Parts: sequence; structure tokens; C-alpha cells
Amino acid sequence: MAALLEVADLHAGYGRAEVLTGVGLTLEAGRVVTVIGPNGAGKSTLLNALMGVLPARGRVSFDGQDLAETTLEDRVMMGLALVPEKRELFTTMPVEDNLVLGGYRAMRQRVPGWRGGLERVYALFPRLKERRTQLAGTLSGGERQMLALGRALMGGPKLLMLDEPSLGLAPLVVRDIFETIGRLRAEGVSILLVEQNARAALQVADHGYVLETGEIVLDGPAAQLAGDPRVIETYLGAQKAH
Repeated sequence: MAALLEVADLHAGYGRAEVLTGVGLTLEAGRVVTVIGPNGAGKSTLLNALMGVLPARGRVSFDGQDLAETTLEDRVMMGLALVPEKRELFTTMPVEDNLVLGGYRAMRQRVPGWRGGLERVYALFPRLKERRTQLAGTLSGGERQMLALGRALMGGPKLLMLDEPSLGLAPLVVRDIFETIGRLRAEGVSILLVEQNARAALQVADHGYVLETGEIVLDGPAAQLAGDPRVIETYLGAQKAH
């Protein structure tokens, strides 16, 4: 199967501070790939560089196209979608208006029936349907994460990139979010998942990469990584203490 996303020798950072030093990864269409690692490893930097939010050098190919000369908006129109760690919702607007704005790409490309995506999102997240007229700023943390995910799905992305979707959420809500990721995977949605909760991430992913201090130090099938002594000791053993 041809790769949907191919990254080679990617360097990125902030000003003169280089955070990523030669990262490479591959994601095939319809697969979930996770990048795990400690705080400060460069996980969010990776997603922001792929989205075009941060300048980067190296080779990034998406759906057969080189992204070297493409802008953030170009990448959105090509089908890349990022759900950032801070969710970045329009807090003074109702839930449904946030979702409709997420359909910008599909609307611009005149995708027939793009508004039907609302029903798909409401089927995934019934709570959002109940709160569709409520201002986004009044939602709970879990509901905000659902809205951020739903808004990204409204554009019908070819690749959904998720930055720490479980961050700051109660365990039951985390379980719901990962169940949703599992459902999206079953539907064939391609997902690049950056996550500190290594146990949950490896359970839902097909393949995993371990990022430490800006470099990929380990990768393999997710089930294999979950059984790797180094991963268990560094990332999974600590989970048991919570």
C-alpha cells in the first residue's frame, strides 16, 4: 500500500532552537500511527511542522505531493487537519457554528452534501447534538475535545492529526475519546496521534514511533512496542502508578 504521509530527515524548531533533528516516519492510508514520548520530546513540534504552522526543512510528502512550497491553507485544502492540544475553539460561538466552520474545506471544494457531516459528527458525539446551541466556551473539557475532533472531521480530512487528545481529561472521558478514535480507525480514517498516554495510544494504533529529544529512537507495530521492555519500563510501567 502506498504511503499517505512520508516524512524524511525533518528538522524544525523555534527560532535558533532546533527541536526535531532528522525525524522520519511513514503512515499508510486507513491506518492509525502514534508518536509517543516524554514532555519536551518534540511531539507537538512535529505536528505543527507537518501542518505548516512552523517552518521546517526535510522532505514531507502527502498523498503523493511534496509539501515543500505549500502554505498552511494549502495543506488544509489538500486534506490535512490538526486538532491542537489547546483545541482552539471559537468559544463565543455555538457548538453547531463551530462545526459548520470546520466544513470550510468541503464547502470551498463544493463537496456535495458536506453539511451532512453534521449528522455524522452528532452520531459520533451525541452530547454535541444535545448542546448544539450552547456556546463552545461553556462546555466541559471533554465536550470541548469532542467539539475540536468533530470540527476537524467536518472537513472530510484525508489525514487527521491529534495532539494530546487525552490531556487534562478525566479517565472516563479519556476512554470515550479513545473509543471514538477506534471507531474512526474502523471507518478507515487515517490518523496521526501524538499522545503522552502511551498505553491507550498503543492499544488503538497500528504502528508506533518513540520520540525522545527530537529523534525517533524506536518504532514498530504498536502491539510489538507495547511488549518492548524499554517501552514498558519508560512509558507503560509508570501508568500503573496512576
